Amino acid sequence: MMTALLSTLLALGLAALGLAVWNALAWPAPPHNAAPLGPCVSLLVPARDEESHIAACLDTILEQGNCVVEAIVCDDHSADRTAEIVRQRAECDERVRLIAATPLPEGWCGKPHACHQLALAAHSEWLLFLDADTRLQPGAVARIVTAATRHDATLVSCWPGLDMHGFWEGLLMPMLNFVVYTLHPAPLALLRKDPALGLAHGACILAHRETYLRTGGHVLVRHQLFEDTQLARQWRTAGERTVCLDGQDIGRVRMYDSLPAIWNGFQKNFYPAFQRRASFWVFWTGHSLVFLAPFIAAATAPTAGARFLAAAAGLSVIAARIVLALRFRHPLWSAALHPIAEAAFLTLGLVSWWKFRNGSGVEWKGRFYRATSCPESEP
Repeated sequence: MMTALLSTLLALGLAALGLAVWNALAWPAPPHNAAPLGPCVSLLVPARDEESHIAACLDTILEQGNCVVEAIVCDDHSADRTAEIVRQRAECDERVRLIAATPLPEGWCGKPHACHQLALAAHSEWLLFLDADTRLQPGAVARIVTAATRHDATLVSCWPGLDMHGFWEGLLMPMLNFVVYTLHPAPLALLRKDPALGLAHGACILAHRETYLRTGGHVLVRHQLFEDTQLARQWRTAGERTVCLDGQDIGRVRMYDSLPAIWNGFQKNFYPAFQRRASFWVFWTGHSLVFLAPFIAAATAPTAGARFLAAAAGLSVIAARIVLALRFRHPLWSAALHPIAEAAFLTLGLVSWWKFRNGSGVEWKGRFYRATSCPESEP
C-alpha cells in the first residue's frame, strides 16, 4: 500500500514539475516594442499607512512619461504621514492628486473600497491599479497598455518580481510563486476564457475604464480580502477577456520585510483565498502529501524500494523549485530548503483557518477581519 501511495505521489510530483516547466518556458511578458501612447492612463494607488513606500511608488509612476494623465492616491484613513507625502509630491507635479477614503461601508473590505473610489475619481481610458510598494520599471505603463491591445483584453495583470532581503524572505516568499505555478497553467489561461483560469496580482492591474464601470469593478469583490484573482474571475464570468503576464520587468515589490510581516500577511490571505472550506482542505491535504510527505518518507520508509520512490518524489519537487527559482530569479538555496518552507507554509494555513473560522480573526493595518472576510470593527 505504501508503494502504491508513493508511486502516486511521484506521479503527482512529476506532473507539478511538468507544469512548472511549461509555465517557465511558455508564459509571456508584455511586449518590449510598446506602441507610442498619448495620454490615456490613470495611475491609482490605494494607501493605508504607507509612508515608507508611497514616495518611491509615485516617483516611478511620474517617470513613465506623458501617457500618465494623473496619479491619484486614496488615503485610506492612514495614521502616519502618507497624506502629507502625497501632498508634497502634488506641489511638484500637477498630475498627482490625493483623495480621502470615505468611511468603510458595511460589507466592504478596505482595499476594494479604496480602489472603487479611485476608479470613480479617474478620467482616463485605462485605469492602472498599483500597490504602494510597487516600483514600476522604465516604460512599464506603455508596455502594459500595448499588451492589453495585442491580447484584446480589458483587464491585464502583470505578476511582479519579488525583491527579497534576508533569510526569511528568501525562504518563504518564493512559496507564493511555487504555489501558483505548480497549479495554474498560465499559458493555457491566455488561450481560454474560463473563469476558473482567471489570475491577477493586486500589485499591478490594468483595467479598461468603461468596462470597469459597466461590469461593477471592485464592487464585484467588495467583501474579499483576496480580491485580485477574484476580480479576474468575475471579469471573465461577465464575458470579458483577462490576461496575466510575467511582470518581473514591469514592476517589482518587496511585499514583506520581516518574519512577523510575512507571517501576518500570509495568514491574512491564506484561508480567504478559498471560496469554500472544502477547497481549502483539499488544497492543504494535497500540498501536505505531494510537497512535504515524500521528504519525510525518504527518511522513515521501512523498505529500500519505498525510500527510493519517496526520494524520487522529493527530487521532483526540488526540481520544480529550481525551475521556478531560475525563472523568477529567486535564491537557489531556497529550493534546497523546500521542506522547511513547505512545513512553515502549511502551518500558516492552519493558523489562518483557525483564526478565521474558530478564533479571534486577524488584524491588518488596524482593521479586524473574521470569517466573513470583511472588517467587523475598526480600532
